Amino acid sequence: MDADALNELFVRLFPHQSMHQTNRVITVEPGFLVAEMETDKAHLRPGALISGPTQMGFADMAAYMLVLAHIGPVEMAVTSALNYQFLRPCPPATLTAKSELLRLGKRLAVMDVRLYSGDDPRAIGQANVTYAIPG
Repeated sequence: MDADALNELFVRLFPHQSMHQTNRVITVEPGFLVAEMETDKAHLRPGALISGPTQMGFADMAAYMLVLAHIGPVEMAVTSALNYQFLRPCPPATLTAKSELLRLGKRLAVMDVRLYSGDDPRAIGQANVTYAIPG
């Protein structure tokens, strides 16, 4: 699936979020995906930083879209594990997720997702995400 198909699928699968859609897939290549998320006041925690749940949810979305880019619209692929490391404070800005497919098996897919804030080249967070693929 390409970026446009993934973005359309996301809106269809999550219609309750489509009015507040801030996530979008930018590029998809074999084994790799880039997504962006526009942040606003609703994503902040005390201290004017992007909240942990926002970061982890965005990492999960980038992993989900990467899996679907490779296996097609298998809607019931689900997160089976997500381990997130906060590497530095995340100031409000557009977030970028760079998701790499580490392993794609018949039942499990494992991804590395790194998040970046604005133009800073240093990752603000890193997630190892595993998806269970229905059979």
